[in-house]
Amino acid sequence: MPRPIRALVSRAAISHNLSIARTHAPSAKVWAVVKANAYGHGIERVLPALSAADGIALLDLSEAQRVRACACQLPILLLEGFFEPSDLAIVDELQLTPAIHCWQQVQWLERAQLRHPLDVYLKINTGMNRLGFAVHEAKAAYQRLRSVARVRDITCMTHFANADGIDGTQQAIATFRSGVDGLPGARSLSNSAAVLLHPDAQSDWIRPGIMLYGASPSERQTARSFGLVPAMTLASEVIAVQDIAAGQGVGYGGRFKAPRPMRIGVVACGYADGYPRIAADGCPVLVGGIVAPLAGRVSMDMLTVDITHIEHAAIGTPVELWGEHVSVDEVAASANTSGYELLCALAARVPVIEVA
Repeated sequence: MPRPIRALVSRAAISHNLSIARTHAPSAKVWAVVKANAYGHGIERVLPALSAADGIALLDLSEAQRVRACACQLPILLLEGFFEPSDLAIVDELQLTPAIHCWQQVQWLERAQLRHPLDVYLKINTGMNRLGFAVHEAKAAYQRLRSVARVRDITCMTHFANADGIDGTQQAIATFRSGVDGLPGARSLSNSAAVLLHPDAQSDWIRPGIMLYGASPSERQTARSFGLVPAMTLASEVIAVQDIAAGQGVGYGGRFKAPRPMRIGVVACGYADGYPRIAADGCPVLVGGIVAPLAGRVSMDMLTVDITHIEHAAIGTPVELWGEHVSVDEVAASANTSGYELLCALAARVPVIEVA
């Protein structure tokens, strides 16, 4: 039989989470974000679950081509726009909506020979300091774009640096408004954190990403508290059991030392599958329906858990690494990272199974 590890992806969960986004912003249209291969879930796999969205947002042209290859006719937003003048031929062919965040892109657009009208998003920097025009440049950039013959609708957008933190969005919203005040067109501000935590940030379009996949955008609140359902379950089985004496070590370097006689379950999952190597002892793992703590350093292909208290655990006992009962955010916290990273890092060698 094949190695027992697998990832289960639920389309119903993604559809449910999309409905949660709409509940929080009922008057807004929704860009469903599928960048990074739909946060590790697979673009082609999740698109049917996002048919109720108003558009698809992603990162690069290859992802856009994959979406169009699925016969999806929804608008597609390129969150970083285009990267060189030749990209505009594909933007034009697929009728994409690029974000424009710098003067170089404006110049390339002015020189392009486009066959179709082009909608664009004008990105304003409100404190993230990655992409976007400075606030004092916003109106000049808008006017330059307005003068391009094929440019049709211009939507002003920003991306919040602190929507999931204590500082929130108020300063960024004020900065954004000071830059775009008086400019016509729609607005797009809210990522997942702003959708769920900052109703004052709602505008014409929202851009939910991580929440669609059932993970939390906030370290202060769980996904469950928002009504989100995990779309991915990383599952495996126990493949061996070791009885060890008090004082014996487990795994590379003997990081974990048994404080008493213990039963250690060996699970077919390691960092080559996308599980974090630096997950701490005690990280929760569900074994046979009961939470067991990680015991020892995660290896390339295996990890070890304390199953002393799970009498029925044996070879073949099912294991949930993350999913319905153990959230990916809990595992991420144990590794001092975020659920985003773990979902995106699911390894190609892990078989993915679609479920309802």
